Amino acid sequence: MTKIVVLVKEVPDAAVQKKVGADGRLDRSGEKTLNPFDTHAIEAALQLKESGALQVDEVVAITVGPAGAEKALHKAVSLGADRSIHLADDALAGSDVVATGYALAELVKRESPDLVLLGQQSDDGQSYAVGAVVAEYLGWPGLTQVIKLDVDGTTVTAERQAEYGYDTVKVELPAVLSVGDAINEPRYPSLKAIMGAKKKPLEKLTIADAGIDASKVGAEGSKAKWQSAKEPPAKAAGTIIEDEDTAKTVEQIVAWLDERKLI
Repeated sequence: MTKIVVLVKEVPDAAVQKKVGADGRLDRSGEKTLNPFDTHAIEAALQLKESGALQVDEVVAITVGPAGAEKALHKAVSLGADRSIHLADDALAGSDVVATGYALAELVKRESPDLVLLGQQSDDGQSYAVGAVVAEYLGWPGLTQVIKLDVDGTTVTAERQAEYGYDTVKVELPAVLSVGDAINEPRYPSLKAIMGAKKKPLEKLTIADAGIDASKVGAEGSKAKWQSAKEPPAKAAGTIIEDEDTAKTVEQIVAWLDERKLI
């Protein structure tokens, strides 16, 4: 039977105003949620399972993050994952994309899946690179920005967004695919699924449990060093032109456009 692993992440809720914290990093306080892009990866896994394209035995959701990230796994299970795994350890704090990808790859190895899916990006870091890093550590084929997916036996045919159109690529399983939000429309979890999510198996691990080399994760194990961040400049107030006199209004609009070299 086939196993699919879906890598997911907890991110700040879209409704929460993003701001820089006192430490110069993204302030992650406030409401959090499952990364929206990862919901498309879960849906892709479920569609493969339901269509019979793969004889899928189970879909496993995996995340790396603090204790609170457990909520993202509950959401993943409510959407259809059969069980979940949560790697939480203070030693992971400050991990860059490569260190995070290494930790995720070690978790994937423990599961020995046939296919790994994840969203093409996270709503916070927007690195687009985690899938490629995981594939590199596993030594598996990796594709990014996949918007269409077909499976025939052990061959995956994927259509992916490219700079000047679309590429159609074939890879052999096992493989790592990061999917775009155009690939499907994620389903909404039922009330029953939401209520039952906390009863589904959730395995909690430390880096020692997972056999992860502590020297390869965390701030010390990361080659990318965070320097600083700052708030974007505030947008200037717009110009309101009152339509009291048509001729005068047109004149004002033309003058505004001419001033900005738009005409």
